[in-house]
Amino acid sequence: MFENLGELSEGTVRLICFGGIFAVIALWELAAPRRKQTFTRPVRWFTNISLVVIDTLALRLLFPVLAVGVAEFVQLRQWGLFNSIDLPGWLEITVAVIALDLAIYFQHFASHKVPILWRVHRVHHADRDFDLTTAIRFHPVEICLSMLYKFAVILVLGPAPLAVFLFEVLLNGTAMFNHGNIRLPGPADRLLRLVLVTPDMHRVHHSIEQQETDSNYGFNLSVWDRLFQTYKGQPDAGHDEMVIGLAPYQTDDPTRLGWSLMFPFRRNGKD
Repeated sequence: MFENLGELSEGTVRLICFGGIFAVIALWELAAPRRKQTFTRPVRWFTNISLVVIDTLALRLLFPVLAVGVAEFVQLRQWGLFNSIDLPGWLEITVAVIALDLAIYFQHFASHKVPILWRVHRVHHADRDFDLTTAIRFHPVEICLSMLYKFAVILVLGPAPLAVFLFEVLLNGTAMFNHGNIRLPGPADRLLRLVLVTPDMHRVHHSIEQQETDSNYGFNLSVWDRLFQTYKGQPDAGHDEMVIGLAPYQTDDPTRLGWSLMFPFRRNGKD
């Protein structure tokens, strides 16, 4: 797919997709918000958007190629599972996207269970509000570790570059959707979450209650949480009354960029 396009063109397509989905969800949040926010948009959005800019710069500085580039490299050398079996193109891409989604579920689960991974992942969970910018609020260390994990998964699976590209676009889009502070009609939410992770489903995962944080790890397909028994339908306190964030940090600290960048390195005994 990309042999005649180059890395910049791929990046441009992804940026257009990101910008379009971001704009749609942002307008949806204005038109039909699910919850009243604790902080105003400018306060939080500056930090969350600054983090994604820093993340992007870190990836570009540290890695000569990203996930699609590694997939092209692996395909040229015919490494990985999908390069050793003969499947129709459409089926290979479908199965590869599903397999990559499962890999991200396991990665997310590990980020909560492995202490050193949790130290960086908790920057994402420290956000006291829940909207589409929470979807891009990750520490640069976590983003770089996540990219290394994707590289390893691609080396093992050998998915087509097109499958990796589609998955990356899908992952970004669904993450913004399921972190959106948007109101879905009850029947629509129940129907959608049979397949996809909805905002009401993923919001449970951002509760300060530990048993709720330890649920709903999926970012795209909801089937993994049901399959691995990590699914929780609703927060015990209800969506309007539930408290979001981390219990020891119910202050305005997580809205500050410097605090968020230094958070994984603090030793304060609160956790």
